Amino acid sequence: MTEISKKKLIIVGGGAAGFFTAANVDGNLYDIHILEQAQDVLQKVKISGGGRCNVSHACFVPKELTGFYPRGNKELLSVFTKFQPGDTMGWFEEHGVALKIEDDNRIFPESNSSLSIITALMDAAIANGVKVSTQQVVKSIEKEGDSWKVITSQNEFLADAVVYCTGSAPKSYEILKKLDFKIIDLVPSLFTFNCKDKSIDGLMGTSFPNAWVKLPSLKKEESGPLLITHWGLSGPAVLKLSAWCARELHDCQYQFDIIVNFLGIDYQRAEEIFLDYKSEHSKKTIGQAKIFDITHRFWTHLLQLCRINPEKQISQITKKEMLSVLELLCRNKMQVKGKSTFKDEFVTAGGVDLKEIDFKTMMSKKHPGFYLAGEVLNIDAVTGGFNFQACWSEAWLIAQNLNQIASV
Repeated sequence: MTEISKKKLIIVGGGAAGFFTAANVDGNLYDIHILEQAQDVLQKVKISGGGRCNVSHACFVPKELTGFYPRGNKELLSVFTKFQPGDTMGWFEEHGVALKIEDDNRIFPESNSSLSIITALMDAAIANGVKVSTQQVVKSIEKEGDSWKVITSQNEFLADAVVYCTGSAPKSYEILKKLDFKIIDLVPSLFTFNCKDKSIDGLMGTSFPNAWVKLPSLKKEESGPLLITHWGLSGPAVLKLSAWCARELHDCQYQFDIIVNFLGIDYQRAEEIFLDYKSEHSKKTIGQAKIFDITHRFWTHLLQLCRINPEKQISQITKKEMLSVLELLCRNKMQVKGKSTFKDEFVTAGGVDLKEIDFKTMMSKKHPGFYLAGEVLNIDAVTGGFNFQACWSEAWLIAQNLNQIASV
C-alpha cells in the first residue's frame, strides 16, 4: 500500500487562530508548521480576561451573534452557521477543559486560568504532529509555481498552503500589500475615554451597574456597566461605543462630548422616584438617603457639587436642588479628551478588506491556497469573548477546507 504524500502547511502566527487551525487540520494529510515571531506563543490568550481567558460568549444564535461585531457582521453570519459558541464549548470540553457561563454570558474555563486553554491548544497541536518555531520573523511570502515560499529572518520554507493569522502588527500588512491585498487603515477599536470632570473627580473605582452613555454628535448610545477610572470612564458601556464608533472617534482625534446617565433610567422616572422617596421619608437627611442604586460616596460627592448640606432634611430640599442633582445623575455632559488602551487587550478596526476573502473557506479570492483569519482581517467585536469566537470559527472553516482539498 502506497503511503500518501503529505502536503505542507505553513501557519504564520502562533495565536488563537493559528493554533486552532493547526489543531483541527488532519495531521495525516499535512505536515503543519507554525511560525511565530515572538519568543512565546498564545500571548493574547494568556492575558485575556485578566489572565482567565474569556473564551467566547453564550450567544448561540448566529444572527444575534453577528450583532456584536461592528465590522464583519454580514460576512460572519455564514461562518457562525458552521461553527458558533456552542461548538467552541464542545471542542474545548472534548479536549479536557471544563467551561462555565458567567452571569453576563461570558464563557471562561472553570479553572479561571488561561493556562487551561493554552494547554488544550498546545496538546492538540502536539498530538497532531505540529511543529512550532518561535522568533521566526517572516520577511516575505512569494508564489513559486504551485507552492508558496515563506522567507523568515532565519530560514526559507516551501508550502502547499499558507494560513496568515498574524494579528494587527503593522509589519505583517506590508507583506500582504506586496501580494496586492487591499488594506483598510488601522484605528484603535476597544479603548476607554479620558475625561476630567468635577462630577467624577476623585471617584476612581466607583461603578454603576446599568448606565447609559450617549455620543450626541454621532447620535449613538450604549448601555451597560460603567466604571470611573483614574483617567476617566471605562466599562462595557464605554467600550461598546468605542468599538461601534472607532473610525468616527479617530477622525475627531478623540475630542468629543458625551452625555452620561449613571442611573440607566430616564429623567422623568428618576424625578418620580425622588419625589416618592421624599414623600415617604420626609424626616431623613438627604445625606443618608438611599434613593438610587449608587454608592454613598458618589451620592455625597454630588450633594457637595450641588452645594446641598447633607444634614438637610429631605422635606426641605427645594425643587431647584432636586433638579440640579438629577441633572448630574441623568444628563451629565462631559468632554472627552483622549483615550487609553483597555487593559492589555489592544484591538483594532481595519485590516484586510473583507471583499477579498471567500467566507465559505476563509481563502483569498486572489490567491488560491492562501488563507487569512483573526485580527489581520477588518473584523472586530465588542468586549466579551467575541473576538476570540471569530478566531475559532474562522480557523475551523480553514481546517475543514484544507482537509477536504487534501483528501480529494
